Amino acid sequence: MGSPPGSLPNMEIGSQNEEVVAYNSSTAKKARLQATLSALLDDPILFDVPRKPTLVDVDTLINMELGSAMKVTVVKMDAASFDVTVFNSATLKDLKSAISKKINEVEQAQMGHRFISWRHVWNNFCLSHQNEKLIDDKSLLAAFGIRNNSKVNFTPCVISRLFRKHSRRRKHRFFHGLSKKS
Repeated sequence: MGSPPGSLPNMEIGSQNEEVVAYNSSTAKKARLQATLSALLDDPILFDVPRKPTLVDVDTLINMELGSAMKVTVVKMDAASFDVTVFNSATLKDLKSAISKKINEVEQAQMGHRFISWRHVWNNFCLSHQNEKLIDDKSLLAAFGIRNNSKVNFTPCVISRLFRKHSRRRKHRFFHGLSKKS
């Protein structure tokens, strides 16, 4: 009682079914996706795509190629610089978000897990473009004259609590909260 001609023995069918199930498992799909993605990211044409791109990253890069996004160079206080990509209709808040995301990615890649207090950074430093401090987070970048390939710089400044505007940087007072009158 053998199997009919042209058919496979039961053992071979069982092993093929196991291979198909293993091929369709979620871990196998993720592994194939990661292999394909890393092969794509190694292509020199795609050098500007982050190592772990999100949908927003890819969408922004596509829009940059279409002309509806811009690249802004950020110059740190130590004269090092890096590029971020934002939409042409971006606000200062969007630019700050892109900067913090980019720096967090770089820090993560170089030093592992490290926490940066962005609230502290933005309370002590602001961005400037052509010696004009960029203060209002709701303002469009185009209102400051920021276009594709523009440069912005980190500048030290402090927000005064009374007027919520940047003022001259003052020395930090250790017990400044204790001197308030009740």
